[in-house]
Amino acid sequence: MEYITPETPVESVNSARILCCRCSAIIEPNPSNMCGPCWHTRVDLADGIIKQGTLFFCRGCERYLQPPSEWVVAPLESRELLALCLKKIKGLNRVKLVDAGFVYTEPHSKRIKVKLTIQGEVGLNTVMQQVIVTEFTVQNQMCSACHRTEAQDYWRALVQVRQRANNRKTFYYLEQLILKHKAHENTLGIKPKHDGLDFFYTSESHARKMVDFIQSVLPVKSQHSKKLISHDIHSNIYNYKFTFSIEIVPLSKDSLVCLPKRLTQQLGGISPICLVHRVTSTIHLIDASSGQVCDISSTVYWRSPFSAICNPKQLVEYVVMDIDVLKEHEKKSFPGQGMVSNKHVIADVWVVKASELGLDVNPVHTKTHLGHILKPGDTVLGYNIGDSNVNDANFDKLDQSAVPDVFLVKKYYGEKSARRRARAWKLKHMAEELHEGLSSTNEDYNEFLDDLEEDPTFRQNVNIFKDDKKLAVDTDEIDPMLPRITLAEMLDDLCIDDVQMTEV
Repeated sequence: MEYITPETPVESVNSARILCCRCSAIIEPNPSNMCGPCWHTRVDLADGIIKQGTLFFCRGCERYLQPPSEWVVAPLESRELLALCLKKIKGLNRVKLVDAGFVYTEPHSKRIKVKLTIQGEVGLNTVMQQVIVTEFTVQNQMCSACHRTEAQDYWRALVQVRQRANNRKTFYYLEQLILKHKAHENTLGIKPKHDGLDFFYTSESHARKMVDFIQSVLPVKSQHSKKLISHDIHSNIYNYKFTFSIEIVPLSKDSLVCLPKRLTQQLGGISPICLVHRVTSTIHLIDASSGQVCDISSTVYWRSPFSAICNPKQLVEYVVMDIDVLKEHEKKSFPGQGMVSNKHVIADVWVVKASELGLDVNPVHTKTHLGHILKPGDTVLGYNIGDSNVNDANFDKLDQSAVPDVFLVKKYYGEKSARRRARAWKLKHMAEELHEGLSSTNEDYNEFLDDLEEDPTFRQNVNIFKDDKKLAVDTDEIDPMLPRITLAEMLDDLCIDDVQMTEV
């Protein structure tokens, strides 16, 4: 006997539906018995969230104001700009932010729209999601940095570089060092003055960095001062302007100096009459009578300062009539003598002024350190000390019988114009107006270029670039004895042009 059990329908929980208590729509069961559209009519998740705001934009530096006083760079539709807008929307902490993005607007419309997707719990275990749009109006406001710039009061620190000398070759050398090490990146502006340059900065730290750089490449002394501009008594904030004064030693390459007696003893008994061979981080001196060399730091110089008795503009042309290189046993030696140069050769030389050549005059005898490059018939530049009116206290104390009548400085390589036409290299400058303001003529600059060609050690710290306009010069007309800079020492001048890309 079989029993038939009646089939009882099993209804799943998910198949149950109810009617909305407001609109009678069939919905899933929920604690509120209300559909989503009816919830939106009664509950607004965006209540308390601002729908409009303002962004302040500086047209000078293209930055936005991030309260309270910070200005940030934020391009249109960037993550930085979106973060800035979300920070300005109040009331987002009461809901959950699901998504955020920009709604496209015209760039010139001064309107930025942000689309937000938020979620919130409106009932018992009931979560609702809503999309809102917040519109920001962009208003122009000048930042403090641009405001100071427009008011011509934009600099906070000033570095004054001065040198009381008759030429500007030291400033041309300093310009090349600044370009090579990129020490002028934070400089607002550079203005030439009568005896130097002025560097302007927005902060004291940038000015101190420039001062430290100049002190590391040139023998200088510096002073520091500050001026009170304003004072906020409530917040105790002071506004200062800082000024750094740098004075470079009043010497340049090929200057003739007379050392104090005490300093000559400290330098190993070197002759008081010395030639400034080079000015870098120290002053390099050479004694023409013995070949002794020494380096004087800025500390030693300012402790016992001395000035030049003859400057490169007083050089006179001489013709070598005869030369006799001294042997080792003929050179004078002194107890405790300092270091002697191995690159120079001491020689006895007899010279006559180029203007008196052919006249019945006796050659003048002197000693020189240029015995390795001079030969009879060469032209050499030197100082006529015997006929010069020297006004120097250290020079007056010397025994005049020990002072040479002629002090030879460097070899003269003929016509300067032909030599400069054959120059197939060039230097870069920070600004053309700066280059013109350093000197009324280009003679100092051309002499600086000549020094670079004649001294390989001097040009090691200078970036020299190829001049494509002069590379095609006929080299047959160039004297092979002229000092030249090889192509291996030159750098390619980088020139980036906008070239239209084409498919190959």
